[in-house]
Amino acid sequence: MKKRLVAYFSAGGTTKKVAEMIANCAKADLIEITPKTPYTERDLNWMDKKSRSSIEMSDKTYRPELLDIDIDMNTYHEIILGFPIWWYVAPTIVHTFLEKYNFSDKKIILFATSGGSGFGNTMRELQPSVPNSVIEEGRIFNYTTRQQIIKWVETL
Repeated sequence: MKKRLVAYFSAGGTTKKVAEMIANCAKADLIEITPKTPYTERDLNWMDKKSRSSIEMSDKTYRPELLDIDIDMNTYHEIILGFPIWWYVAPTIVHTFLEKYNFSDKKIILFATSGGSGFGNTMRELQPSVPNSVIEEGRIFNYTTRQQIIKWVETL
């Protein structure tokens, strides 16, 4: 039986909380996209042009290394993919994840956490990483409740 997977990258814990609620409501498996080298608070200082996240986001070809995840993507028909919005797009580590595993013929539904910005060019920038998949813009979650997540999952 094919099933759903919630995969997420969370730098500060906000996206993790939302991903856990979505996985619970959707009765989906849950995995974390984990960088091989964890991000420090200093790495995430977007106001510092020399911070790790600023350097990564300014180079669209950069792919941070991931910890390996022992997972068979053939088990899943739908991936609900979450991340924080960085510079109006998905963090480069999301590309690493999408390029590392085979998502051919999968439906990928995006969700993101943000302090106020929308998806921006996220879908257009992610599509080349999964050329044989369908990506759908899902929802941005700012200060969300479990009830809002339940309603959103019911629409999937």
